[in-house]
Amino acid sequence: MTPLSAAPDPLASDLISQRIAELGDGRGATLGRMRQLILGADPGLVEEWTWATPVWSCGGLVCTGEAYKDKVKLTFAKGASLTDPARLFNASLEGNTRRALDLREGETVDPAAFQALVRAAVALNRAGKATSSKRTKA
Repeated sequence: MTPLSAAPDPLASDLISQRIAELGDGRGATLGRMRQLILGADPGLVEEWTWATPVWSCGGLVCTGEAYKDKVKLTFAKGASLTDPARLFNASLEGNTRRALDLREGETVDPAAFQALVRAAVALNRAGKATSSKRTKA
């Protein structure tokens, strides 16, 4: 499995569900809640299990979801290229490519703003695919 596959992977969905259940604490609840927001943002999103981590993709990698001892980290692969008017990104701000959202127990995000960020990441991936295919034909 690669983070760029386009077909749904039921095994990946099962592994993600298992990971959420294994956490069994606020991190599991947070990851489960964010998973639902991610999947609800665009019908083309695909769940994958890559690098022993939940991954969501659509036309390319959108974001990963990792659970650490004290937080859930959602890392957007091309986050530095996204506008973030709600200022959701609060981690990995110094890089040129990725941006992340760290959620500690009890923290929440505006669901509409988060889904807008996911949709923007999907749109960026789709735009990149269109651009690269034009270059190949030229």
